[in-house]
Amino acid sequence: LCTPEDRTKGKMMRVILHDLDSIYSERLLKKCDVIIEADGRYAACQGCFGCWVKHPAECFMKDKLQKACHILGRADELIIITKNLYGTYSANIKKVMDRSIGTSTPLSTYRAWEMHHTLRYGKHDLMKVLVYGDITEQEKATFIYTAERNAVNNGYRASEVLFFDSPSEAERAL
Repeated sequence: LCTPEDRTKGKMMRVILHDLDSIYSERLLKKCDVIIEADGRYAACQGCFGCWVKHPAECFMKDKLQKACHILGRADELIIITKNLYGTYSANIKKVMDRSIGTSTPLSTYRAWEMHHTLRYGKHDLMKVLVYGDITEQEKATFIYTAERNAVNNGYRASEVLFFDSPSEAERAL
């Protein structure tokens, strides 16, 4: 794993968040520092905001996403591999993203000429979304817009969205 000290020495941390079968994780781990499997084996966000104020960047729920904020907040490059669901992320990816609100603080600041929450871990480089499955042109436009907005909100300097017919094609694109 890339540690916060590694980041100060110039090492970039690459995180892959995916909703693929667990068999993909072993192969994907060779292409990144950390894997987060969005397999649905965790609770949905309860909206308590404890990860914001009571115990910063750590969820009170003792499951596999308890420390997801620490990982996602330190990612210089976040790669999301997701099935298209009507022009947005799959339900399991969305649950992980909901649980990562602790990567920011309740305080506000301006970013990209808009009001956003202050980042707990600072700015990041790239949020790349690899989308697989059937998708219409309108859904593609919606996905690109959503990813751009998520990237700004989470402090990424750039976002990129690529579309594929199958999960295997998305994996090969890494």
